Amino acid sequence: MNENSAYVNKDIELNPTSEGNLTGLTFSTKDVIAIRDYTNGAGNPDWLLTHQPAEKNAPVIDKLLKSGATLKGTTVTDEMMYSLNGENYFYGTPLNPKAPDRIPGGSSSGSASAVATDVVDFALGTDTGGSVRIPSAYCGLYGFRPTHDVFSMEGVIPLAQSFDTVGWMSKNPDKMLKIGDVLLENQIENKTIRRVIIPEEAWALLDGEVTEALSDVLPLFKNIGQTTDRTTISDKGLATWADTFRVLQGMEIWTEHGGWIEAENPTFGPGIAERFAWASTLYPEEHKDAFLLQKQVKDHLSSILAEDNVIVIPTTPGKAPQRNLSNEELNHRRAKTMQLTCIAGLGGLPQVTIPMTEVDGVPVGISIIANRFQDKKLLQAVTKIT
Repeated sequence: MNENSAYVNKDIELNPTSEGNLTGLTFSTKDVIAIRDYTNGAGNPDWLLTHQPAEKNAPVIDKLLKSGATLKGTTVTDEMMYSLNGENYFYGTPLNPKAPDRIPGGSSSGSASAVATDVVDFALGTDTGGSVRIPSAYCGLYGFRPTHDVFSMEGVIPLAQSFDTVGWMSKNPDKMLKIGDVLLENQIENKTIRRVIIPEEAWALLDGEVTEALSDVLPLFKNIGQTTDRTTISDKGLATWADTFRVLQGMEIWTEHGGWIEAENPTFGPGIAERFAWASTLYPEEHKDAFLLQKQVKDHLSSILAEDNVIVIPTTPGKAPQRNLSNEELNHRRAKTMQLTCIAGLGGLPQVTIPMTEVDGVPVGISIIANRFQDKKLLQAVTKIT
């Protein structure tokens, strides 16, 4: 595979099963979402060799086909979805067309690359710790992580099921809403936004080189609500929240995949093996405080968001990192980024990232987070921000 290719398999194509709101649109899917008679590889050759083809499509695929969309190809993912970088040791690094010398972001790297290079109208990814939001921001796209468990995850290879979601990305906000109308069909819209909350500790994480550019466009977000509050949302700090998310995610990952790893002894690329090894050392009885904090954070966020408030944060601390950085440098960036992504993750909240501006030609994004099951309100709000 060409190292800049977004695709694992470009030849897979499924035609629409009927006409609908998505007629005429094409999409690709991350190589972790089931397609009948196809074996998902999850970014790792040993996973591909030890698993069987799917017996049926994932429901999310069938919904899109039923609404008129055409599926074209499966896209590269970081190994086992356990990264935010987009550099796959075995399958290469999909191109970030907005910044070819920089990573596309992961783990839905191929999906972001396919949309950013105009191969398809939209693409599906999965988001556990930021894997749709981060590549969307790095590649200058709209990207959406829905409310956790808002629709079926059947047929999707899990990473950490308490946090896993299927999300989507596109260049066009109206298409983002159309997809939401299909996949969130039973959700009632609530378009009112009363209060826009701007967390000081989240904005303090910005790299200096992007602070001015994002501050210049922030007033556009203030206009979507009736009032704006600059405040703090994390009494223990976002670093503590991120550490909690990391531990909880790690325990679930090992519960999910530890048996396969011990049985098959798969080969992993740099960074991934170390992450799994660390996850294997985590035991629930030793981290009761993490479960308690998660509940406290979830309740706290639900309370401050209520039915008609939103939180506005930078999607990432800065521009996409350069390609081929050391693991140490990438891990430092990952830790800082997860202080932002863990907010929606711990709360099970919907979040949409918007490509607001560029710094030295490189995209940077701003995100809106709403309360659970306020997904359509977010997607509707995005269409009004220019």
